[in-house]
This record gives sequence, structure tokens and C-alpha cells, in this order.
Amino acid sequence: MAKAKRIFFVSDTKDFTDKFLLADLRKRIKGFIRLGHDTQVFSYNSAFSRISLVKGQKLSALLYKSRVDELLVRQIKNYNPDIINIDFAKFLDAETIVRMRQANSGAFFVGWDVDLWPELHKNRVQTAAQLDMVLTTYDGLGQQTLRNAGARCVFMPNICDPDIEHRYDVSDEWKTGILFTGKLGHKHYPTDDIRYELLERLSMMQNCSLYGCFGHPLVHGMQYLYAISGARIGLSINAANDIRLYHSDRFYHYLACGTFVLAKRVPDTDLLFKDGVHLRYFDTVEEFFDLANWYLTHQDERIKIANAGMEHAHAEFNCQKMAKYILDIIETGRYSAPWMR
Repeated sequence: MAKAKRIFFVSDTKDFTDKFLLADLRKRIKGFIRLGHDTQVFSYNSAFSRISLVKGQKLSALLYKSRVDELLVRQIKNYNPDIINIDFAKFLDAETIVRMRQANSGAFFVGWDVDLWPELHKNRVQTAAQLDMVLTTYDGLGQQTLRNAGARCVFMPNICDPDIEHRYDVSDEWKTGILFTGKLGHKHYPTDDIRYELLERLSMMQNCSLYGCFGHPLVHGMQYLYAISGARIGLSINAANDIRLYHSDRFYHYLACGTFVLAKRVPDTDLLFKDGVHLRYFDTVEEFFDLANWYLTHQDERIKIANAGMEHAHAEFNCQKMAKYILDIIETGRYSAPWMR
């Protein structure tokens, strides 16, 4: 086996939030460990909480960022990692990266970005430009701002974890016809009109479960996975649906947990999951409802496609396979996958 690498992660961790179970950081770490590598996490947000003597994030960042960066640099010197993974933690900036490079000039600095419109996230573009590579869960035009700043961008899909993301036998309280989990729109970012129209119509229908919009709270932890397992159809639609290969992590959660997925088509999406084999894509509101009505009354066809989608997600997007792709692109400059041009 090749020499085990030390991989250092800098991230705002979700350990004390409802989102900890499905955090992509957790999946990447699991993949690297199962491939035989060592990992260490520096929780940027937790470091502020430990050091700060004041309330309020902005004031805390103003007063204590230098001390947090000093602690980060010290830990990098102690660990001497081969790879440093940057998750664009809040308040981390280009100056932080410069200090980290001074502490370990031999490490490969790679970013991980799951958020569209990086220019709308403070420090994101300038920080990305200081890295050796940025892996993004979006391709094409979504990367343009980063590329214009000099960042090298490579598409990498969201990861699924078959250990917990699979179909569960659930009680009747989780069973529903059509499921959507997420917000109606995003306060600070543009949202495709088709999302509003679809969700508004679903909100007025029977046998539909919407979590996170129209006054319904989000569902978290294992209950989130139970909700997916109990749905006959899961609706996947992004805030933006014109970005090559981009689907939110919701898309992968639904497929991995074995519900039948109706997803808004995005450019080149068949390179990820094939229409009519692993799921069904739609382009318009009316097409969505036509497909939903047909598959709700044709159980055998629905289950066949749902099973194929779950198996494909588990086989092609699991933690180890994605971790291997990440190491390949770092070590050789490329990785081989069906969606790579």
C-alpha cells in the first residue's frame, strides 16, 4: 500500500448542531480513514468559542482572529500534514492561508466548496485563489468567479454514506406520497421560479410532506432518513438549475435512502444518474406532476427505479470512492469518472 498520508481539515464543524450526522466533512474523513490515511480536524468555529471572552461573532472575530490563526498554525506545525483541506470556515481568509503556508510550505492546499455563488460569501473567492485547488460540487458557469480570480477548480460530486444512508422500515407517521425537505427559497441568493411554483402547488395537496417551508419545521438526524424512506417520491430541485452537474446534497440523500426521485434536470446530469434507470428528470412543473401521478399508481416501475438509484448511489458515490478520487486529482492532476470531460 502507498504511504499513509496525514490529512488536516480546517472547518466550521457541526458537532453541536442538528446537521452533524450528514455533514460532508464526516463522510470525507470516513473515506480517507478507510483507505488507510490519518486525519485531524481543526474546528475553526470551536476555537473562537474557546478563546473568545465576548459575545457576538463579528466582535469575536475582530478581537480574536489572530489568536485563532496562531493556534491553527501551531497545530499544523505539530501535525506536519501532507494535505490541508480548507472548508471555507467563517472568518477564515486569504491571510490565514498565507500564514498556514508559512507553517508548512510542502503541504497541498485543497478547498471544498458546496455553495453556489462564491462571490456572495465573504472572503470565499480571495481565499480560494490562495489554494492549490478547489473541489466544487458545481461545475461550468458556477466556477467562473473562482476561475477569474485564478483558482484551479475541479468538479467533485456530493458524497453518500451507505452505512447510514439507506432505506429504512418506518412507521406510518413517516409514510407519504411526495416529499420535499428544504426552504422555499434562499434569503440572500436567487432562486429559480420553478421551485416556488412547484412547492406552492404541493403545499395545497394531500399526501405530501414538506419539511422546512410553509410553516413546517425541518427534520434532522435519523428522522430525516426515516422521512426519506417513508416517501414514495422525493422531489429534488435546486435554487439554481442551470449549473452543469450541480445538485444539492438533498439529491444524493434521497437516492441513497432508496426513495424514487423526481429531479429537476440540470446540464449533463445523465452523467451522474441516468433518466429512466436510476430516477426520472423533469423540465417543467406540468411534467413533474404528470410523472408523479403516473409513478404513484405504478408501484413496480417506481420501486425498480428507486432500487437501481440506491444501488448506483452506494456503488459510485460512497465515502471511499470519493476519497480516492480526491487523492487521485491531488497526486496526478486528474481522476477518472463518467462525469469528467
